[in-house]
Formats: sequence, structure tokens, C-alpha cells
Amino acid sequence: MIENVVEEAFAPAVEAIAAGRIPGATLGIVAADGRRAVRVAGMAALVPEPEALTESHWFDLASVSKVIATTTMILTLAEEGRIDLDRPLTDAIPDLRQYDVANAAERTLTFRDCLAHRTFLPAVEPIYTYGDDPERLRAFVLQREWRHGPPVYSDINFILLGIAIERITGAPLSAWPFGAGLSFGPPPGPAVATEACSWRGRVMKGEVHDENAWALGGAPGHAGLFGTVAGVLDVAAGLLDGTGASSFVLKAIRTPAHERRTCGWERRFDGWHGGDACSDETIGHTGFTGTGLWVDFERGLAWTLLTNRVHPTRHRETGILELRRATGDAAVAAWDAP
Repeated sequence: MIENVVEEAFAPAVEAIAAGRIPGATLGIVAADGRRAVRVAGMAALVPEPEALTESHWFDLASVSKVIATTTMILTLAEEGRIDLDRPLTDAIPDLRQYDVANAAERTLTFRDCLAHRTFLPAVEPIYTYGDDPERLRAFVLQREWRHGPPVYSDINFILLGIAIERITGAPLSAWPFGAGLSFGPPPGPAVATEACSWRGRVMKGEVHDENAWALGGAPGHAGLFGTVAGVLDVAAGLLDGTGASSFVLKAIRTPAHERRTCGWERRFDGWHGGDACSDETIGHTGFTGTGLWVDFERGLAWTLLTNRVHPTRHRETGILELRRATGDAAVAAWDAP
């Protein structure tokens, strides 16, 4: 049955590759009982040298790092009593906006606010344009007076959470014990190419695509994790069967924080990337490079669609939203079929 599910769900990706909208794709499906299946098609790289995609290739997971790495780290520290999710970040980062203690709204931000993207911080900022020293750029992030706006999905939230983790543990995020198939870069195996970067003057391959993540040393809180399809499926399997996360963590990532989010993860809403067919007990997250992971707890089913849709450039329409939605809807339909 799982083989039929992956075949049906992979059909939209095969069509997208044939149409030239994306170079390559890998789809992994896993069930709560441990059954899994994987399909691969297309190219890991088109330029500077063509390279066929294989199941062993490492993808730049981009913002999927937020849930696999940073969210898990913060929730684990909370479970251990080392932070209180509803306390300000200044418990871990006392020097946050240290020159404007009386008026800095940033000093009131809580760990939970940042996890759920309930802050006034901007979505993104070209931090990499302010310098090339990772420690100086961290100081810049902490002392900058960020422009305020309505709550949006924000990389800045997770960059701050990453700095908090470093302060609490006394180690970089890359020191966290990940399972096989997950690693902050460079990955220990063949890597999928992402963008031909105009700033760095080369095709990114085995180097983090996100400019801010690269400038911050490659392992900040918002991006930088690489993974194989097996590594990502292991995470999903652990969430489904409870072996990869404690009851504390599972409750946090499944409990709504607002209409579209839990702690770290997206929850199902109309029009989201996971498709319309999944249950209300589904969480997921996407990455800018073309990656994504979705976990339907009600069905006991999870899937990860990994593409290199930004290769060789982000500046074209690839139809990634439609592809993700079609993949999720096809996976659920095949799973539910008698």
C-alpha cells in the first residue's frame, strides 16, 4: 500500500520535472507503523556540471531547519527547565538591546512569541550586507532597532532563538546531536545544487543557500541544516510513533498557538502548502530552496517533498505551491483509498 501511495503522490513532481519547472525531486512517505517508500527523479545539478539526483543526496533544508533543529532544541531546553517559554528572551540574552533597556520592545519578546511568529519583527533583513564577521553580525542582530509591523513569519524570530540556544548551551547549534542524515553544512555526502549566487559568485552546492545563514557562520537558528530523505523521514517517523519526541514536545508542536501556527510549525489552514485533503491534525513546514515536511497525526502518515526549485535561479516561477499541494492531496487520497 505504501508503494502505491508514493507512486500516486510523486506523479505531480515527475510532471513538473518533465515540464522543466524544477530540476529534480525526491519524495519520501512514512507511516506510523514504520513502513516507508521513496521515489527520486531528475537532476541534482544542471550547472556547472550535470549530475543525476540519487536517494543519497543531501538537500539544503532551508527553513525546515526551524522545526527539525531550532524548535526541537528550544522545546527540549524548556522541558529540562533551562528556560520558561513564556519568559522574555533576555533570560538567555541579557544584552538584547542593552543600550535602550527602558524603551526596547525587543526585551519583552518571549521564547513562545518567537516560536509562534507572534512578534512585531520583520520577515527578513539583508543582514549579510552589513559585514562578514559572524560574531559581529550576531551583535548587530541583538542591538539593531528593528522596524515594527504586524506579526509575520519572521527569520529574525529564529535567529534570536538560535542565539539564545548558543548562550544557554555554550555551544553552536551544529553541536546538537542529530541523527543520521541530518547535519549543519557542509554535508558529509553528495549535495544538491541550489542557486548560482550573484553575491558569492558561484553555484551553491554543499554550502548553505540562505545568505544570512551563510554570513552568520552556517548554523544560525533560521536555516543551515542539510538532510537526506532518509534523515528527514526518520524525524517524521519519530513524531508519528512518539520515539523521536517527548510528550512535552509533541504537545507543544500540536497545540495551536494561533489560527495558522503551533510552536514552530504551521498547522493546517485553507490554501496551505500541505494541500486540502490532510486532517486538521496535520502540521508542516516548508523551505525556500524547495523543501517541505508534513505530518498528519490523525492518519498516521507523513511525507517530505525535497526539490531544488531555486537551481539555477530563484528568479522564475516554478509552481512550487501548486506542486506541494498536489503532492499532499495525492498522498492522502491514495492512503485513504480502499
